[in-house]
Amino acid sequence: MTTKLENLDATVKAVIGERLVQSQLALGELTVVVSAKDYLQVMLDLRDRAETHFEELIDLCGVDYSTYGDGAWDGKRFAVVSHLLSIKNNWRLRVRVFAEDDEFPVLPSVVDVWNTANWYEREAFDFFGILFEGHNDLRRILTDYGFIGHPFRKDFPVSGYVEMRYDADQKRVVYQPVTIEPRENTPRIIREENYGIKG
Repeated sequence: MTTKLENLDATVKAVIGERLVQSQLALGELTVVVSAKDYLQVMLDLRDRAETHFEELIDLCGVDYSTYGDGAWDGKRFAVVSHLLSIKNNWRLRVRVFAEDDEFPVLPSVVDVWNTANWYEREAFDFFGILFEGHNDLRRILTDYGFIGHPFRKDFPVSGYVEMRYDADQKRVVYQPVTIEPRENTPRIIREENYGIKG
């Protein structure tokens, strides 16, 4: 007797066919990898084919694999991972696609497939610098419009490049190079024998 997850795996493989790069069943979930050139059509097929009927995109995020596995990773650097839901079939699926160019990551937008992808793709652009071809409003969503860089990239400095503060003399927000003063925190130690005991 086949399990629900095995049925999902077989159905997804039948729908995706030779466009499937990799399939992995682990921890009660199915993850499939497709190429960037097939990504948009695969997502359309997963939504529109009656066998799969993934009518909802519940999450989409960027991933930077540059330091994955303590630097042992030798594949493409940037990926987009989408989580799909089929209410009709009670199935969940993870789809991963890697951008072909590590220096200038570009992937097709799936906003026309699921409009919920709009802000998710903007977030992946903002934090990772992944561009989504066909997205009609690709701009920063969580960092400031003047922000330089993409803060979730593994090579982004922990302290950032600039800091923002309000200058009362100029009566406006100003940007300046980051100034972080090293400090040492000494924990407070309580040495009372009866501390915390009600008498």
